[in-house]
Amino acid sequence: MKRFVISISVLLIAFASIVVAQDTRRFTIEELLKVRRVGDPQVAPDGKSVAFAIGDVNFDANRTVTHIYLMPIGGGNMKQLTSGDSSANGPRWSPDGKKIAYVTGGQIWVMDHDGDDKEQVTKISTGASGPVWSPDGKWIAFTSEVYPECTNEVCNRQKEEQAGKSKVKAHVTDRLLYRHWVEWRDVKRTHVFIIGSKGGEARDLTPGDFDAPPYAVAGDIDYSFSPDSKELAYLRNPDKVEAISTNSDLYIVPTAGGASKNITVRNRGYEDSPIYTRDGKYILYRSQAAAGFEADRWRMMSYNRATGASSELLRGFDLNVEDIVLSPDGKSIYFIAGERGLHPVYRVDSTGGAPQRVLNNVFATNLQITPDGRTLVFAHSSLAAPPEIYRVDQDGSGLGPLTRVNVEIMSRAALEEAEEMEWTGALGKKIHGFLLKPTNFDPNRKYPLAVLIHGGPQSAWNNSWSYRWNPQIFTDAGYVVFMPNPRGSLGYGQQFVNEISADWGGKVFIDLKNGIAEVLRRNSYIDKNRIGGAGASYGGYMVDWILGHNNDPRFKFKALVSHAGVYNLTSMYGATEELWFVEWEFKGTPWTNPAMYQRWSPHMYVQNFNTPTLVTAGELDYRVPYTESLQLFTALQRKGVESKLLVFPDEGHWILKPQNSELWYRTVLQWFDKHLK
Repeated sequence: MKRFVISISVLLIAFASIVVAQDTRRFTIEELLKVRRVGDPQVAPDGKSVAFAIGDVNFDANRTVTHIYLMPIGGGNMKQLTSGDSSANGPRWSPDGKKIAYVTGGQIWVMDHDGDDKEQVTKISTGASGPVWSPDGKWIAFTSEVYPECTNEVCNRQKEEQAGKSKVKAHVTDRLLYRHWVEWRDVKRTHVFIIGSKGGEARDLTPGDFDAPPYAVAGDIDYSFSPDSKELAYLRNPDKVEAISTNSDLYIVPTAGGASKNITVRNRGYEDSPIYTRDGKYILYRSQAAAGFEADRWRMMSYNRATGASSELLRGFDLNVEDIVLSPDGKSIYFIAGERGLHPVYRVDSTGGAPQRVLNNVFATNLQITPDGRTLVFAHSSLAAPPEIYRVDQDGSGLGPLTRVNVEIMSRAALEEAEEMEWTGALGKKIHGFLLKPTNFDPNRKYPLAVLIHGGPQSAWNNSWSYRWNPQIFTDAGYVVFMPNPRGSLGYGQQFVNEISADWGGKVFIDLKNGIAEVLRRNSYIDKNRIGGAGASYGGYMVDWILGHNNDPRFKFKALVSHAGVYNLTSMYGATEELWFVEWEFKGTPWTNPAMYQRWSPHMYVQNFNTPTLVTAGELDYRVPYTESLQLFTALQRKGVESKLLVFPDEGHWILKPQNSELWYRTVLQWFDKHLK
């Protein structure tokens, strides 16, 4: 088959040409909140249509409401299948294409393919999510957060009722990882259930005092049926202390019930995303080799069900594998891999070998393939265009959007295309990032620079849309935006990722500073005396680090914004949930390696703080507890540094509620405007 690689930049420009007019059109915070959130495409078994989800912000209700839509795969009018004040999401087709399972009101429902005859399937007290059909159409697997000591619904219901009536809301635990992201996990466990596709009694396939899948490491849906519907593969962490382990092993269990078997016991790193090959001989899955390192390279693995052996299919491939999809004939595997801020689509023979890039210059997610193997469907976006559902022929030709739900809102916007740039970082390493000019750019003017620092730290700025930290909000406000991907960023090979561990403020800081200096050298329209820095999570850590090291002779930061930033590494260790992360990054605990924690902790350099700083956080953040931000603000105030604190009692690591998001953006822009304009 001839390989066909296509760039979609021309298509994006054509599709978003309405965006680039030089007039008075704006892209404000209000406009951002009006953008419809398109995703989760699911191709029908007959290949003729696609079900997908669209989320719309209800600003007055302070939430996003999601509903399910359907449209022909060849294009045409889309039909809304669900409606009402409650969200409906997670559409999944029945094998015969006659039904769609979905989640609404915390339960699994099934409707006809045209949206008629909606029927509730699960009615369990602890709720249900993540529906997966068995190939014979008789069963639906799902997850529920249950009381591990309970063996039936009657027990779970009694526990739920007792908890609801009790005036005591205390948390009691005797194990770590007792909370995660925004919720306490001291009582319940996630288990995989199956239920008849027409309802009935749900059966727990994974009973016991453990999570399956492990909520701390699992993907969206990490369980699947064998082709004969007699077996289910799922994830579980068998280690005693889950808070220091990334060992999510792959298990199999008979769907009729019985003992589970660990089939990846020899690997101590992550496993996830199991899918059976169509002939039932193999299970494909993703795996990380390093124990305790959540940012190790995701490999594509194949488990031989006859021999019990696992093998890597892409040896030498130095990028993270995502969205594994089998061709209908079983001869090819399609997948996505992040690279230099993009998500191109690859193909490889099912027996392994060298992958071929099918589609370039896209940021693809939720990859699907039609039953005839001729068409790929996925969601795609860029920094200048919000997500839409796209289709492309399996050889990379014929690319085009299926949905255009944001055309109207984009016609009222003026969005800036991102420019790529490279510079030399620490030790001569080439570093990559993105630069965006202000709306209605005038090269004869001088503009302030906003440097946005991504979190992770093993993450990346991508050429993709974001509702949080959207750079277009800053360009609309008159800022040049610089989005660097220094050491630790994903998409540049595993060694590049590894080089930030145990070096959080070292070479990566040089990468950032050299990038800013190069931006200033190349672009005379930027005022080097008006530079602001902002970041969240690790990006917030870097802002806190900059506070103590704002002494580069080439430029100075004049204002900073730290959101959910790590300030004191020792206190961070004692209050965060995923201890494997800090123990890997700083090579031990604060008592086994105190020098490392002190060396890279921003609070050790408070004597140098003198840059005006806005500090923001969510009280429900259990990843970087908001007390880190309180400590930073206290130090700034006691040092007499101009500072402001913004805390959301109803938010976690991310500011998600629409009204809160609006306030956050406005507060950040006001802070920058005050100090940089």
